[in-house]
Amino acid sequence: MKLAFYPGCSLEGMANDYSQSITAVFRNLDIELVEIEDWSCCGATAAHSLSELMAVTLPARNLAQAEKMGMDIVSPCANCYNRLRASQIMIQKRIFDVPWKITGKIEVHDMTRFLADPDMLERIMTRVRKPLEGLKVVCYYGCQMVRPPRITGYTDYENPQTLDRIVAAVGAKALDWSYKTTCCGASIGIGRRDIQESLTARLLDKARQANAEAVVTSCPLCQANLDILQRNETESTIPVFYFTELLRLAFEPGRASRKWFRMHITDPVPLLRIKELLR
Repeated sequence: MKLAFYPGCSLEGMANDYSQSITAVFRNLDIELVEIEDWSCCGATAAHSLSELMAVTLPARNLAQAEKMGMDIVSPCANCYNRLRASQIMIQKRIFDVPWKITGKIEVHDMTRFLADPDMLERIMTRVRKPLEGLKVVCYYGCQMVRPPRITGYTDYENPQTLDRIVAAVGAKALDWSYKTTCCGASIGIGRRDIQESLTARLLDKARQANAEAVVTSCPLCQANLDILQRNETESTIPVFYFTELLRLAFEPGRASRKWFRMHITDPVPLLRIKELLR
């Protein structure tokens, strides 16, 4: 199986650890990710807050490139997925014209929903070498992956389950909590750091109240906000994992390394050692 891979800007920089774990996971699943040639920024938050035309046009270029490849797209970033899907829908409805021919015949997949498909979950379970038993986590989806439902296609947007199913497939325990899709503040921290930190702090408090030992997410910005806020704490810190990092731990226990987590600000290594998931 081959998929067109749209990494987005974050995986080139602050989420490079996410990128490395994605590569390892899809290699283990025998799925080839073919990076979209000469891909460009989807516009993310900045474009759609300033110009709806640019918010459609910037992702459209990547859609056109993927159509030339003849492959469905998979995106690991919630915001990138949202923008690609929104652009595709607006072009199909002829709300905007763009400089490229786009038929809309290819699928744009959110990576978590792609891997949470029943067939993929079966494949995941067959690749597990060391179940992550005893690890209790809360799954944090953020607001961009699941909303608005008319764009994302999520019907369970108040209580999504894709990450929960993936976590369960590798043996960890996904705890129930009420803050799965509550906004972390996203990029508002650029202008109003106080607001972003307040929103993020509430999420971390609620995760601790749910007795979670870690938070699992798929969004680079969500991961960064939750992780960085704890930079000055010495007690009660809670690691924030990309979901593919947990899959990689379950798939490659013999290769598990502290280096996998060197970009994390809240060090997850002590927890993983307690759980005997990392030497």
